[in-house]
Amino acid sequence: MLEAGVHVTSTQPALRTIDNLVSVIVPTLNEVDNIDLILAAILKEAGPELIVEVLVADGGSKDGTVDRVLSWQQKAPVELVTGDGRSGLSGDVLNAAQQARGSIIIVMDADLSHPTTCIPNLVAPIRAGTSDMVVGSRYVEGGSVPDWPFQRRLLSRLGCLAAWPFTDVKDSMSGFFAIRREFLIDVDPNAAGFKIGLEVMAAYGDEIRVSEVPIAFRDREHGTSKIGLKQLLQYGRRLMVLAGGAVSANTVWRFAAVGALGVGVDFGIFHILTALSAGLLAAHTTSFLCAAAFNYLFNSRWSFADARGAAQEPEWRTFSRFFTVSLMALFLRGGVIALAVGAWAWPRELALVAGIAAGTVVNYLGGAFFVFPPAGSRISPSVRWRIAAVAVAIYAVFLRLVYMRTVNLIPEEAYYWNYAQHLDYGYLDHPPMIAWSIWLMTSILGTSEFAVRAGALFFWFVGAAFSFKFAENLYNKTAAFLTLLLYACLPFFFATGFLMMPDAPLTAAWGGTLFFAERILLAERKNAWIGLGVCLGLGLLSKYTIALLGPPLLIFMAVDPRSRTWFFRPMPYIAAAIALLLFSPVIVWNAQHDWASFAFQSTRRAETPFNFSLPVLITSVLVLITPVGALSAYSALRNCAAAGLGNTKDRRAMFVALFTLFPLGIFALFSVFHSVKLNWTGPLWIGVLPGIAHMIMTSKSQVLLSKMPLQKGWAGTIATVLVLVGGAFHYMTIGLPGVSYRGGTHLRDLPVAWREFGEQAAQIASDVRIATGQQPLLVGLDKYFIASELAFYMPGHKGYEYSAGRSLFGEADDSLMYGQWFPADEQQGRTIVMFSFDPAALGKFDVTGHFRDVSPVKTEQVVRGGDVLGQFYYRIGFDYRSGQPSNNKN
Repeated sequence: MLEAGVHVTSTQPALRTIDNLVSVIVPTLNEVDNIDLILAAILKEAGPELIVEVLVADGGSKDGTVDRVLSWQQKAPVELVTGDGRSGLSGDVLNAAQQARGSIIIVMDADLSHPTTCIPNLVAPIRAGTSDMVVGSRYVEGGSVPDWPFQRRLLSRLGCLAAWPFTDVKDSMSGFFAIRREFLIDVDPNAAGFKIGLEVMAAYGDEIRVSEVPIAFRDREHGTSKIGLKQLLQYGRRLMVLAGGAVSANTVWRFAAVGALGVGVDFGIFHILTALSAGLLAAHTTSFLCAAAFNYLFNSRWSFADARGAAQEPEWRTFSRFFTVSLMALFLRGGVIALAVGAWAWPRELALVAGIAAGTVVNYLGGAFFVFPPAGSRISPSVRWRIAAVAVAIYAVFLRLVYMRTVNLIPEEAYYWNYAQHLDYGYLDHPPMIAWSIWLMTSILGTSEFAVRAGALFFWFVGAAFSFKFAENLYNKTAAFLTLLLYACLPFFFATGFLMMPDAPLTAAWGGTLFFAERILLAERKNAWIGLGVCLGLGLLSKYTIALLGPPLLIFMAVDPRSRTWFFRPMPYIAAAIALLLFSPVIVWNAQHDWASFAFQSTRRAETPFNFSLPVLITSVLVLITPVGALSAYSALRNCAAAGLGNTKDRRAMFVALFTLFPLGIFALFSVFHSVKLNWTGPLWIGVLPGIAHMIMTSKSQVLLSKMPLQKGWAGTIATVLVLVGGAFHYMTIGLPGVSYRGGTHLRDLPVAWREFGEQAAQIASDVRIATGQQPLLVGLDKYFIASELAFYMPGHKGYEYSAGRSLFGEADDSLMYGQWFPADEQQGRTIVMFSFDPAALGKFDVTGHFRDVSPVKTEQVVRGGDVLGQFYYRIGFDYRSGQPSNNKN
């Protein structure tokens, strides 16, 4: 939106305009059958209230169109503007716009598909001062394409979808629009292609007020369409230019040539190192770094030389951006190679080809848009942020996808997979949504790390969609894209889209609850209560903490006069009934189990010893949303609290402040007296993400306590997070050059070798089974980590049938559900193999007193790729006895 007093300054020569005149530009190319009809129809709309001139922008017609226009020029306000058509329709329109005298310009096709009767509707909002540009739209209510075949409808919709990030309108492909003259003539003179309206909207972004009016778009009756494969390819390339990329025929073929040579360097060095018996990690990273250095030298000096020369910036800045993009490409490529070799059993060379292809895409797009962007681009900053959001979100999704199968499950994920093997209406420590989700995905996709985590990525998409619409409703579409950008890369939200934890469905439900709450309280949509009830119910099935959104909802309704009427209407109570109905399975389970889960999450936490953990809570916030995110959230919440809870009573600001500060305050108060967990505050930051996004776009402030502009602070933070996450995935899968798995603690600290541990434990269990004639029970003597990982990584994923926790030795609290899955009195007489990473644990808990006889403690090392990742200890107990341990000291 343009603020009062802000004017567009044209770089074109001044032309005296007539305020009440409307200039209609009609681009033509061989339209002899239509030109008379369209000119007559346009002039028919003229009158005292609508004075028009028509400029026919001809792109080189050879069929007599020019002669027809010249004949009209003698008798009506019609003027021929000739061109050679080299710049396409956009260039012809811009050429004619320089000669237009009207303060308002209308652009429409000559094929009679655009209804001239809608011209007054397009002009009216601009004259009223409510819009700067009005689009004749086929896709708003009242618009239609009555005689289009399915194929053309599909292509049109796909074209609009491709342009979706650039504009807020539904019909971005429309060639029928009205616009204030100064906006049109200031568009990039290099604009090309056939969608000049899109060029305008991309150039100005949020600085231009655009609205739509419905039209009935009919197919041409005479002549042939000029749109073919060439125009579609040109449209695609132009979209990339509008997105801010140094994309041209020259850069593409030059980059391809350099890339081909780089692939040769990459593949050659990889082959040589592999032949010399180098490991996959060493060969892959060395060949990549050599190819990257080669590519930078030639791309910076040749492929993108024009863009780099025009930028005139220090070499170190360009190289730092290149290095960042290269690391992102390396980590994605490493994930592809690990997936192809480890999960799909491809040959190394074929896996390398797939990895090179993935890395090349990242390198080219990163080079064109980030490393060597065109200098002097006239693209709106809001559009740049939108494109960045789309690019980061896509990269983050693919980064997850390639590592979801190869990174071992962390112990908590394996524990919740055990939930799904003991399917129920509830569990001691969490509601059942996590179990139901894992059961559904593994039933469809089979049992694997990817299948276990697939639900997390699904819930991430749901949460991202809700957060996007939530931000768009609060502010605008640019704020929505920036919210998507933050949701894609902030550590907590990245993790919820990768790790299958209760926070994954909780965060999706949290986002949905905020979306529907905003629709209720600010937009006053009564049907949104249904959605709110569903999201609250599903959230309660995920994690009880979503109940913290209830009080701010009631507080807002109580203090806001417009919302207070909801207390006297049925919809809130219907929503509460829906939430209660969805949550009822958990209530039934608790009633059948002495209210164990409710007590576990409430009174038992409150009864824990005093522990001042507020510093831990603050530290967790810095980890979950980064230091820049925490400082930005502080600034946004301070502004919202001042505007919404002060004298001004800004309802939007009050909404953001209440729905973020209330749950945060509860966690902060709890942390003064009790210990807190790292992930607790994660979902509540959805409430302030739109405020942060809005502040990034509108504020020129600096990152607190520094001189760094806020936007640059976020750009650096986003790049850093993506590189660190990619590096962590790469390390856990195939390692990092120069960083080995040494120290012997990685087995229990990182998910790097649980599969190998499971295979060795299975061999031990097999030996015991052969010796004793019965399947032994495997018991982990840590909390529940070993038992859970053994359950998943035993052959056939059948370990859940005989992998138990230390509740068998009186440690029920730490074993959580294992105490119910494996009751001690049902294990009488069994042989048990006890595992631990701490040899002392094998003598703790009076384990020896529970057996007739026990073996000595034995040690095993876990090795992967020649690296010792850790060691574990085990001993075998014979003839288990539950109850109080005996005095057996064997």
